[in-house]
Amino acid sequence: MKTRILVVDDEKTITDLVGIYLKNEGFEVTLAYSGADAVNLIMSQEFDLAILDIMLPDIDGFELLRTIRADHTYPVIMLTARDAQADKIEGLSLGADDYVVKPFRPLELVARAKAQLRRYTSYGSRDEVPSSHIISVHGLEINPEAHTVTVDDKPVRCTPIEYSILLYLAENRGRVVPVEDLFRAVWNEEFMQGSNNTVMVHIRHLREKIGDDAQNPRFIKNIWGVGYTIEG
Repeated sequence: MKTRILVVDDEKTITDLVGIYLKNEGFEVTLAYSGADAVNLIMSQEFDLAILDIMLPDIDGFELLRTIRADHTYPVIMLTARDAQADKIEGLSLGADDYVVKPFRPLELVARAKAQLRRYTSYGSRDEVPSSHIISVHGLEINPEAHTVTVDDKPVRCTPIEYSILLYLAENRGRVVPVEDLFRAVWNEEFMQGSNNTVMVHIRHLREKIGDDAQNPRFIKNIWGVGYTIEG
């Protein structure tokens, strides 16, 4: 089956152009030009990735992101005409995986979509054989083969990026992982201005899911000015 991508933007020219580039890469693409149409598609169809414009005339991209994250963990890339850090932090806090500022080059967006899909495909490939290499730390268990996370035997549903962060920290438990190293390992990109906020927001979201108190952490500890650690 072809990988299915949803593209939502009220600027028809942009939406159609992105759709053409993605289709040329072999993806099955569904286009929506309003938030209302997008909601109907999100609720009625299955996708592997969504590209959402923030500034829509009816239902904004943040609300669409909330709708997706209520039931789905597939990657979401946000589009915006404003290079506003507040918008980026809000999107990441709601579970967005990437953020592209307009105007952008279609090929750049396609590359980012492919990168997110590679992570999601890896995360989503379940192995039915129980792993003998489960990572267990203070009631937190990560099964790298089945790509599952539990806390005190209760399942935790993570996005691919959240899972990658948790797995990387757990694999390096007992040592402090610098923020720069964590960003490069998870995002596979060079660390730039603003990357620290990106990591921080995802860590905060992850802590909420695993029931970790930032002030008195059970799992992920922040070593100020250095990075993060999960103690062995």
